[in-house]
Amino acid sequence: MKLKTAIVTPDKHFPLHDAPAVKAVCKAIELVKPDIYIDLGDTGEWESASHWQWKKKKRPPLEYQIPFVDEDIRLVNKGMDIIDKSLDKANVKDRHFICGNHEEWLNNFVEENPYLADRYLVPKALRLKERGYKYHALGKYLKIGKLNFYHGHHFAGISHTRNHLLRLGGNVMYGHHHDIQQSSVTHIDGVKSAWSIGCLKDMSDDANGWLGNRKHNWQHGFAVVTFHKDGNFNVTLHQIVDGVTVVQGKVINGNI
Repeated sequence: MKLKTAIVTPDKHFPLHDAPAVKAVCKAIELVKPDIYIDLGDTGEWESASHWQWKKKKRPPLEYQIPFVDEDIRLVNKGMDIIDKSLDKANVKDRHFICGNHEEWLNNFVEENPYLADRYLVPKALRLKERGYKYHALGKYLKIGKLNFYHGHHFAGISHTRNHLLRLGGNVMYGHHHDIQQSSVTHIDGVKSAWSIGCLKDMSDDANGWLGNRKHNWQHGFAVVTFHKDGNFNVTLHQIVDGVTVVQGKVINGNI
């Protein structure tokens, strides 16, 4: 009996991605040949649509903003093309795109300027239907078997995986926090687990000026999930260190 396998990837923040880490994921996709691909969101940085940039200065006219938004759309699509090329090679048909809070910035930009909806809403800007992705709105949970997937922004704290379990009462996998973390909690109907699977973004100080050189605990990673017919599943979390990881006993080097 062939079991279904999924590869799950967290925050890439194109064009502020870590190129070797993303390349390692692409090589893993081509090796594993999963049945399912799940993008957990914050696929793009979307700085052009961020409300934060106008916190201390006046928002300019729309005609000034549009060229910057168009450029972000081009760059995020270019990043998605890299991954989709490997998905096509591996013949992965079941693809899911989960909206992240950064994608929601673009949706909010359209809400402020509703006449832009035909082109600038996330599903249209990223041509998700054309790419073969099912779109899941921010905060919505995608459930496959007994495991739930979403972006990861509902609950925070140092032990955010535990906080998710105490509040949700079910198995969950997410990104958003950029760190690798797992917790398990016993409920009346058995043990439930939560996984935070890191990120795939450039973690340097230069690419994250908003941190003000504050140190963080971010790590590059992705997950491989194998689903059984009864809904149970097995998770293998792959950490990527300096662009290198190990999948199915094979060293994958994203630097070459």
